[in-house]
Amino acid sequence: MNYTNSIKATILGLCLAFQGCGQKEITIEGGRVKIPADLKINEIQVLGTHNSYATKRDTAILNFIDPIFTGMMGQYFNNMSEEVKAKYKEYHPNQMTFKEMLAYDFPDFPTQLDAGMRSLAIDIVYDPSGNRFSRPAIYDVMKAKGIHHYQPYDSTGMDQPGFKVMHIADIDFLSHYKTFEQALNALKNWSDKNPTHAPVYIMIEAKDAGLPIFPNSTEVLPFTAEVYDQLDHKLESVLGREKIITPDDVRGDYATLEEAVLAQNWPTVEASQGKFIFLLLPGSAGLSTDHSYLKGHPSLKGRMMFVKADVGQDHCGFLLLDNVIARKADIEEAVKKGYMVRTRSDIETYEAKVNDMSRAETAFESGAQVVSTDFFEPGNAYGTDYVVRMPNNQPLRLNPVNRVEEK
Repeated sequence: MNYTNSIKATILGLCLAFQGCGQKEITIEGGRVKIPADLKINEIQVLGTHNSYATKRDTAILNFIDPIFTGMMGQYFNNMSEEVKAKYKEYHPNQMTFKEMLAYDFPDFPTQLDAGMRSLAIDIVYDPSGNRFSRPAIYDVMKAKGIHHYQPYDSTGMDQPGFKVMHIADIDFLSHYKTFEQALNALKNWSDKNPTHAPVYIMIEAKDAGLPIFPNSTEVLPFTAEVYDQLDHKLESVLGREKIITPDDVRGDYATLEEAVLAQNWPTVEASQGKFIFLLLPGSAGLSTDHSYLKGHPSLKGRMMFVKADVGQDHCGFLLLDNVIARKADIEEAVKKGYMVRTRSDIETYEAKVNDMSRAETAFESGAQVVSTDFFEPGNAYGTDYVVRMPNNQPLRLNPVNRVEEK
């Protein structure tokens, strides 16, 4: 090889190494963020919030329910088999009281999105006739105990049929948005005003069971295939199909969704501006093995949402691996293969309590596309400095595992 060819080869090698020689770039997020034009939505990383609808809890309710729930969970844990205990500990690695688990709250969706959050989580229950959740059982129990100093409950909108937003029926039900439609309208209105935003990842947990610890506890209904049809219709009717990235969009001509995911067939961020991608946790905090959402929709054909799945399943595109300390290697491997992963930077407020950033740092290092926190703003109930921010202080960054940032 002569000297000229040697120089050319060196330049070519440098271009390939840094993935950027002559590469086209675009700007998104109102011109504030510059990204490669070919960047795909599984090649980014975003920060979001957990139970994003949550307002500050009523102290009277927390103080009343804390010893009841904490004692009940202790008894429940002691009766578990060793196998179930191990699984439980992965998702609940630290012993926290009920009151501590709920020691977080958030501003409304537009405020979070304006602050750069690009993932939100919404828990919903099904109310086919209206008024099912209008009168939380805990109020009657507290009154019977002589407790009357609590916040008045605003049940506006709860009389209408449809999906309602709450964490635990009768116990932890305060929300910025009473109905799912209100929550979706807040998302759409913000998105319409910010049309070049990066895709927003929305976790939907279908709450299929309550904690019937009171005599008049509300029955929480299951999510059947027909109920999921209604849920999909609500997403499409409020947001519009053009604002949703669906499994069909990813699958393309591949036989299954997982084949498409392993082929890295995700859409680009450029094509996904102003859109949402919904990730369904089908009950039991995402641990449910119920497949009602797949009924009549193999590989999620025709569905609006991706669903929490396991590697090897035809419909697998989204993995829930919340305990990054235990699962970092699994997350890195999954991300490299093409799967979408959600993990948590803090679990049940423990990290804020002890002011420990190690889980958050590991979460970002893992390459999980969605990192969830309860503390994106300074200030917490424990008085510590704990706060989680994106490493680059932007709404997104290039994924550190499957899309190495240019030098």
